[in-house]
Amino acid sequence: MLRKILSISGRPGLYKLVSYGKNMLLVEGLADKKRFPVHSRERVMSLGDISIFTTTEDVPLSNVLENIGKKYENKALDAKALSTPDQLHEFIGEVLENWDEERVHNSDIKKIIAWYNVLVGAGITDFTAKEEEENAEEAPAEDEKKD
Repeated sequence: MLRKILSISGRPGLYKLVSYGKNMLLVEGLADKKRFPVHSRERVMSLGDISIFTTTEDVPLSNVLENIGKKYENKALDAKALSTPDQLHEFIGEVLENWDEERVHNSDIKKIIAWYNVLVGAGITDFTAKEEEENAEEAPAEDEKKD
């Protein structure tokens, strides 16, 4: 699911990939459901491609969001209650072991909280990446059966 959820540089919120064409994507805002084109010159990142630094190896964002969902029962977080650096560090330490304090900045933690809240607000609470990989492998097999 996170592969089709996008973050667009310079635009607030998260967007769902609806379609794509030559040199542009058609996206829909998760919060307002408005659709608009995003051109190839804009910087777009899939949440499925983002990982968080730890002292051992990078952890996919989907794992971190899954841990947050388990800990907070898939309910939105109070971002105002997590505003000081100490509160942010305590929060990320609870949901991600061995996080790299030098490379994960407070702004990164705030962005994770904001993204989590947007996803939960849009009704997306399944953050696992395993299903996406299985669906991607099954899709060509289904197409082959039709031929």
